[in-house]
Amino acid sequence: MISRRSFGKALGFGTGVAAVSLAGLGSVQTAYAASGAPLGTPAAHTGFPRLKQVRAGLLDVGYAEAGPAHGPAVICLHGWPYDIHSYVDVAPLLAAQGYRVIVPYLRGHGTTRFRSAGTFRNAQQSAIALDVVALMDALKIEKAVLAGFDWGSRTADIVAALWPERCKALVSVSGYLVTNREANLNPLAAKAEYAWWYQYYFATERGRLAMQDKDLRRGLTRLVWDTVSPTWGFDDATFERTAAAFDNPDYAAIVIHNYRWRLSLADGERRYDALEKRLAARPVIGVPTITLDAERDPFTAPGDGASYRDRFTGAYEHRTLAGIGHNVPQEAPAAFAQAVIDADHLLGK
Repeated sequence: MISRRSFGKALGFGTGVAAVSLAGLGSVQTAYAASGAPLGTPAAHTGFPRLKQVRAGLLDVGYAEAGPAHGPAVICLHGWPYDIHSYVDVAPLLAAQGYRVIVPYLRGHGTTRFRSAGTFRNAQQSAIALDVVALMDALKIEKAVLAGFDWGSRTADIVAALWPERCKALVSVSGYLVTNREANLNPLAAKAEYAWWYQYYFATERGRLAMQDKDLRRGLTRLVWDTVSPTWGFDDATFERTAAAFDNPDYAAIVIHNYRWRLSLADGERRYDALEKRLAARPVIGVPTITLDAERDPFTAPGDGASYRDRFTGAYEHRTLAGIGHNVPQEAPAAFAQAVIDADHLLGK
């Protein structure tokens, strides 16, 4: 198990801060305050040493890797509008504890490319989940801890639900995010609908054109960062490092299809129908799981995880991160890394 002293050293904090982080995790603000750094300071790391590419299923996947090649595997999955830099501080923390950390660009992001120009640029949930299974096969990873937020949470949830033999443990920000398209046809309360404004924008031709235009795309995604992470004091350079991943030639097509598919405004592919039928039934997740809710994330459901608790039937913990917004791993890397380590050991507690 991780030691407080080594974890604090990896963070660049003193022993006292590590003790605060590991003892409670009820308030990440406390840990930042003890370090003398304000909540939401820019990342300590600005990039990964190098990126790798591997052919996996329909894709040539770009990914970062940290830690020993034969260490227990952790796969960290980013969301929208983000990229692998969401894990730029989490990865070295886990690598320092002996984990082999894989952080892939999802389809349509960064250096990940479709192997065939003729492949439909599909972003339905089961297709993205199968990308992760294919990546694990390509890297000869039989089983891994899966950890994610936003699109990454949904993807990790699906792999854990449909292929539990490939998932040793799960860390899922916002809990159970498997999409039910029939349920998505129902309107929500006005405040909840307001937070999803960009989904409705993407349903229009104007939204599609905005995503294709580099300047408009950057302005839109920057606005999302500002509104869903109100306490995160990121700088322009931090945003631009991630925004470079949005210049992937398939980015606009993937983003637009994902959100239109969720609202039943775009079709998926018939080859995934059987998987989507299983997902529509809201399958339970039986692997050891830690769910994280971010207090300042406008998408965090009320009830401290109660709305999705029944979907997790195995060893389970829930944590709420005070003062943290949507991009949990980059805003609170110590808390996220500790959740991964604890989930990996959940059955042994």
